[in-house]
Amino acid sequence: MRWLVAIVVLVAMPACDRAASTPPALLLTAPVSAPPYTAPTPIDPAAYPWLVGRASVHGALVDRFPCPPGHVRIAVSPGSFAHWLRGLPLKAPGAPVLLHDGRRKSADVAAAVVDIDTGTRDLQQCADAVMRLRAEYLYAAGRNAELAFAFTSGHACRWDDYRAGLRPRIDGSRVSFVRAATADASRASFRRGMDLVFAYAGPRSLERELLRREPIEAAEPGDVLIEGGSPGHAVLVVDVCRDASGRTLALLAQSYMPAQDVHVLRNVRAPELGAWFRLEPGPCPTPEWLFHARDLRRWSAP
Repeated sequence: MRWLVAIVVLVAMPACDRAASTPPALLLTAPVSAPPYTAPTPIDPAAYPWLVGRASVHGALVDRFPCPPGHVRIAVSPGSFAHWLRGLPLKAPGAPVLLHDGRRKSADVAAAVVDIDTGTRDLQQCADAVMRLRAEYLYAAGRNAELAFAFTSGHACRWDDYRAGLRPRIDGSRVSFVRAATADASRASFRRGMDLVFAYAGPRSLERELLRREPIEAAEPGDVLIEGGSPGHAVLVVDVCRDASGRTLALLAQSYMPAQDVHVLRNVRAPELGAWFRLEPGPCPTPEWLFHARDLRRWSAP
């Protein structure tokens, strides 16, 4: 699995720390609906490797969030990132969002908490959580050659290299990878490698790696709303449903600053939609960041 990214500025940078402004409420507009989706039950630890050795008993994302009336989930391909995201294991209803140091997040913006570790360091922030979920999917799927992310400097950090013992040597803006550790393809090694990516990548580097998706109503699970920069922010589209007129709703997941549990966002501006957000031209406000339709991106492979 390749998964290390390119570095454009090799300093761990606070990624997401600007609050969203409050634009007018969005109207509902989106594309045509598709057949309903059947959740993968029970949750398979082989598909979500961080669960190996323990049970996740509180259900999958797809079971927790039914579509609003008149909408159905769009069709996705079995084995795709979109399909995998729908099966994400969740913590018990009402579970709080915890920061990396164990404190509770003060802002009440979560509809559910994803049952995945954050780590004890202030690393897995916004774009990091997006990369973590993408990496976990590729890791579980055995797609090692694709498991790579770019540092802010633009230098590629690849899982295949990391597990072979290569580590970055950083000299100012220059980065080279040298053999500095014994080969280790273990799960623990994978997790340490992701922390390395989190330290040297962020919204700016991830935005450069992704492809633009237009129009926003064509969003699919696995797409990313992202604004690069410092600060910047990113949220992951984890599910999509549409009505007969093609109007699109999406579930969005994020981490934030400081590093915290990955959580599904609650729609605080349109509480009647629960955790679903309207995707349409113009502003796309989330509880802690204001995105726009132009900010939607997709991966180069499903």
